[in-house]
Amino acid sequence: MSATPQKNRATRRVLAAAAGLATVGALVAAMPAGAQGNAQGHGKHQPAGTVDVQLLSFNDLHGNLEPPAGSAGTVTETQADGTTKAIPAGGVEYLASSLRTARKGHPYSITAAGGDMVGASPLLSGLFHDEPTIEALNKIDLDVTTVGNHEFDEGATELARLQNGGCHPVEGCYEKGKKFQGADFPYLAANVTDEKTGKPVLKPYTVWKKNGVKIGFIGVTLEGTPNIVTANGVKGLKFHDEIETVNKYAKELDQQGVKSIVALIHEGGAPASTSYNYDCDSSGAGDGISGPIVDIAKGISPKVDALVTGHTHQAYVCTVPDPAGNPRMVTSASSFGKLYTDTTLTYDRRTKDIVRTSVKSAGASNPKSANHIVSRDQPRATDMTDLIARWNTLAAPIANKPQGYITADIDGRGSTAPEKPLGNLIADAQLEGLAPADKGGAVVAFMNPGGIRADLVYKATGSEGDGVVTYGESFTVQPFTNMMNVVDLTGAQLITALQQQVSGSNEAGPKILQISKGLTYTLDMTKTGAARVVTDTIKLNGAAIDPAKTYRVAMNEFLAGGGDGFAALGQGTNKLVGPSDLDLFNTYLAAHSTAAAPLAPPATDRITVIR
Repeated sequence: MSATPQKNRATRRVLAAAAGLATVGALVAAMPAGAQGNAQGHGKHQPAGTVDVQLLSFNDLHGNLEPPAGSAGTVTETQADGTTKAIPAGGVEYLASSLRTARKGHPYSITAAGGDMVGASPLLSGLFHDEPTIEALNKIDLDVTTVGNHEFDEGATELARLQNGGCHPVEGCYEKGKKFQGADFPYLAANVTDEKTGKPVLKPYTVWKKNGVKIGFIGVTLEGTPNIVTANGVKGLKFHDEIETVNKYAKELDQQGVKSIVALIHEGGAPASTSYNYDCDSSGAGDGISGPIVDIAKGISPKVDALVTGHTHQAYVCTVPDPAGNPRMVTSASSFGKLYTDTTLTYDRRTKDIVRTSVKSAGASNPKSANHIVSRDQPRATDMTDLIARWNTLAAPIANKPQGYITADIDGRGSTAPEKPLGNLIADAQLEGLAPADKGGAVVAFMNPGGIRADLVYKATGSEGDGVVTYGESFTVQPFTNMMNVVDLTGAQLITALQQQVSGSNEAGPKILQISKGLTYTLDMTKTGAARVVTDTIKLNGAAIDPAKTYRVAMNEFLAGGGDGFAALGQGTNKLVGPSDLDLFNTYLAAHSTAAAPLAPPATDRITVIR
């Protein structure tokens, strides 16, 4: 990108340090408003008029340094004849190559991200508290990112370390003679404040500058982060309204003379098609995009010129009018580094603002913004290959250890069905491990679908052989290592919990709990709200749930804290804390499979769905 990369990296190191994420209760002073990002001086000084600024963006990488396996590693493409095709994509070796190729011929180029760069990561990154991912993002020349909810998985103090560097407080330095340097790019979190001081725990915004061109970036995560992160992760923090926060800082930037503004928002929507090349601005019945980002986009000040979003792991490039009725782009690039978005921001030197058009402006031969596949048929970036090999060497003794054997793919993250084969397997493992009286006496287990981060893939990912499940693969499925809880819940509370899957905060986007064998019920999606759960069909081992009876229920600590909108599950009493979810999963695989007798995917016959 630059003739003087070392000088540029040093500059950004100072900026990141100045951006100053600190631990809760010891916040660092804010970075100067004129903080400069990727402002190297290559290319000619353009005369007055307009300058095309390239904005490259991606989101929800989740530490996926190696190409994601199975269906989690593909994107859907609609062909000219209307059929769809699954295309393998992702992996930082290819993401780095894609971004570096895209930047060629663009003297004004910024790379930004929409949050969840780390957290819920595969073992290669997660085992080392995501230091490998931060190192990779530094090499990719990421200029700025907002935080997502997963950046708070290990709390604000650990997030501070990812920004500022330093070895892990418990596990120390992973490589002899090497101290973790932290992120070269600023993490932004305008809507996250310290409960005691009221001050932001991260820099709310940064300003990218080059040859008189100035573009401000404001970063926010979803206000509902505390509902989807463990209580310890968000302890001492307060999360504020996305619209109010962005508008506040857009006004502040505008008063400083920064008229071109991009909001990085870790919240998203669902396009009408899952194909990455779907025309989100098509006007047919049912076309377009739905979900929280639509109302957010409609409420954000016209001072903001574009929205880079995330969280929902969807691919879209849409035009959503701002409150003044002007077109504004809202983009998201799927997840796991499988796509990147290339957006052209036309900067007017006279007004210092972005000349806004729709995604596909009239008469234009090229769209102003589009998603592109990070294909695996391009050359790998050798520096990323070396990085992966280095960390894999450290991880290998743990990662390659066999845990069990399977006969075929067991779909989890890649399954779009309410009841997932891997969800059933995980719930069964939890029930079996916690059913003994001295382990909690559980009679049923619940697993949150969002906690299943991958599929179990039959094809070998390394040298272990087909059908072998390694520790690295099981960790990738359940990377949080949540501690298991067994609690007392009444039958009435169980029924309410099942209703909360499809009502309240989950009505628009149902979160269907994965359930252990023995629990059965019918879900009628032709109805609305809590009525979608047909209560007289709920049975445990063939017997109707008795609202007045007490049941011992197993679930991870996240659900036991009422996470994901399951307030009823948070009402449990007589709690017993058990092993981690990952330990129970691996124990179950070892007990139920051998090389000679591998485990088959479980049937999905516990939830009957009416549509």
